[in-house]
Amino acid sequence: MIDAHLHLDQYDLNKLEFHIDMWQSHGIEGVVAVATNLQSSYKTLEIKLKYPTFVRAAIGHHPEAPPSTSKDLAELLNLIKKEKNHLSGIGEIGLPTYQKGSLYEVYGEEPFCEQLEAFLEIAKSVDLPVALHAVHNESKRVLLLLKKHKIKQAHFHWLKASNQIVQDIISCGYYVSVTPEVCYRERDQRLVKMIPIDQLLIETDGPWKHGDLFQHQDTTPLFLKDIVDSLSNILSISTVNINEILLANTKRLYK
Repeated sequence: MIDAHLHLDQYDLNKLEFHIDMWQSHGIEGVVAVATNLQSSYKTLEIKLKYPTFVRAAIGHHPEAPPSTSKDLAELLNLIKKEKNHLSGIGEIGLPTYQKGSLYEVYGEEPFCEQLEAFLEIAKSVDLPVALHAVHNESKRVLLLLKKHKIKQAHFHWLKASNQIVQDIISCGYYVSVTPEVCYRERDQRLVKMIPIDQLLIETDGPWKHGDLFQHQDTTPLFLKDIVDSLSNILSISTVNINEILLANTKRLYK
């Protein structure tokens, strides 16, 4: 199994070797490690160089934070060009939802759209997929920008969107991932039934914590097994077959 979206740089780096050894011993082949800003991008690349076969690195700037300064954005875009052969994607990028009110009040909308478009332009130029934070109303706006820039490879992580937008995302050939919430939330279980199996990915978004049976537990890629078990029940497909398909999907998108 591969965790398709994880903030590996936010784990205790002093214990990372122990964690990775333990995860691998339980069947985790790798993770797609996403970044949140320029500093996080450098850190993610350092981890990638230390664990080259386990980590698929994606660098970018998280949209639920203030936009990058022009200096930092230029440096990050140059870093993508320089390190493109060590990267599997660009992310986490997108548009804010949860902090939109306060962020737009201070910065306005334009810097966030400009920042996203800059990432989409470079993604196309270096031929890398984008890992997207695009939920609720922003999923439609982000989808329109993907079409505008003719982006062929995209991953909507932890998607929350209307049925029509989900269908539009699927029709574009983009990927959608579900988190441990699929084990206990009807919304996510309904979403899974809408996604073609060859466009589905699984993720934990660790170290973000989850509820229900995962409450009070530290999030790790080991939760992927629970996700696969739930998918098997929802889709009536064996866990072995689901594992094979999901693994192939992840490797096809994040090389």
